[in-house]
Amino acid sequence: MASKKPYSSIGWRIRPSERRFLLFVVDLLVTVASLILALYIWSRADPYFSFNWEFIFSQPPAWYFLLPFLWLLLLSELYDNRRSNRVSEVIKGIAMAVAISAVVYLAIFFLSKPNSLPRLGVAFFFLFAAVFTLIWRLIYIRIFTAPSFMRRMLVVGAGRAGSELVSIIKGLWPQPFYLVGYIDDDENKQGTEIAGLEVLGGGKDLLRIIEEQNVSDLIFAISGEMQDDTFKALLTAEENGIEITTMPVVYEQLLGRVPIFLLPSDWVLRSFVDAAHSAGAYELGKRLIDLLGSLVGLLILGAFMPLISLAIWLDSGGPILYSQVRMGKNNRPYNIIKFRTMRKDAESDGVARPASENDERVTRVGRILRKSHLDELPQFINVLKGEMSLVGPRPERPEIIEKLQNKVPFYRARQFVKPGVTGWAQVNFHYAATVEDTAVKLEYDLYYIKHRNLLLDITILIRTVGAAIGLRGQ
Repeated sequence: MASKKPYSSIGWRIRPSERRFLLFVVDLLVTVASLILALYIWSRADPYFSFNWEFIFSQPPAWYFLLPFLWLLLLSELYDNRRSNRVSEVIKGIAMAVAISAVVYLAIFFLSKPNSLPRLGVAFFFLFAAVFTLIWRLIYIRIFTAPSFMRRMLVVGAGRAGSELVSIIKGLWPQPFYLVGYIDDDENKQGTEIAGLEVLGGGKDLLRIIEEQNVSDLIFAISGEMQDDTFKALLTAEENGIEITTMPVVYEQLLGRVPIFLLPSDWVLRSFVDAAHSAGAYELGKRLIDLLGSLVGLLILGAFMPLISLAIWLDSGGPILYSQVRMGKNNRPYNIIKFRTMRKDAESDGVARPASENDERVTRVGRILRKSHLDELPQFINVLKGEMSLVGPRPERPEIIEKLQNKVPFYRARQFVKPGVTGWAQVNFHYAATVEDTAVKLEYDLYYIKHRNLLLDITILIRTVGAAIGLRGQ
């Protein structure tokens, strides 16, 4: 007897890309409304003006009308579906956007001529933008995490890849979608539970189960041979409008990582090499951002260097800076420059060791420099020289690369791009103290290399600034 359909229609279940587009459109409307309301309140607060076209075109400076775009840029990490569905992440993201806006504005305020900035208009804009964005995002979470908007997923393949993906999905909250069950041609698995999810049948049952369970999507997680019945059923399902997504793609969408332990050994040559090649326009834009960022960074370095140098000297003596060989793009060695944060005898035995969280070798001043990321400032010299980029995988020492590439699959693939001052792995994960942690960070690095673009680079830079302001470095 057919089971009762949980939902009568799948039309309202929106895809991740559609969710991001909806968030962007409404965020844009909210920020424009905030700008208009801020202009209105600003005009009412000044007895010499009234809210009319003359005020709008004469009083605010031209850059004032770019504030909505700045606000959307600061919210860029909240377009990640992993964060946009969680209240705590939304509150944290909006608070960080306000904090960064305030710091930038205060810096400009103290460097500008007196009474040259529209303080009232800017303050009202960010106040309204923060409040209205928070209200809208809470409404979004309330509505679009409801079951009627969740896609119903059936996992095709209950082997290692499928079961590990299910375990990951079940560990996420809120759930990104509803898991119906597995399909697997192994009769010994049918009717059993694997990772807390039932195997509902085999390939010959696929179309019936899709209809009975009102399935909207299939996750393809078969890594070995596939029976003809399953193959034909999958083609029919696709023709009938059921979306089929492979396990690695779902893994990447949910975690922002590449599943290195669930991929075939020739994955780098079959898939990753093509994805790792980037367009010339992106490389040009990235280099221009690197040059601009390195110049700004060197100005900051010049401002902080006397104070940092004095603090290091008083805490642990010299040297102030240290240089160390790291591996760059295509395994080209170069000398990285950083402020010294560890004891001078940190590797007295000559054995290369990666830094770890709460590393005992770190000095008192070094701990502060690491948490604020100020120890990274001299690396802008490497960026200016073209040895590094602002964003990329963390540069590693040759000895450590030699050791890890024998333990972690695809480790050398991170050398396809320039190392970075900051990166996707650094803003998403803590120090890698173990091989297991290193594997997770590599998954983040390979995801970045596959999906890198200017928006992702800017998002990483914004999150790095937020981590520095909040002293969340390590």
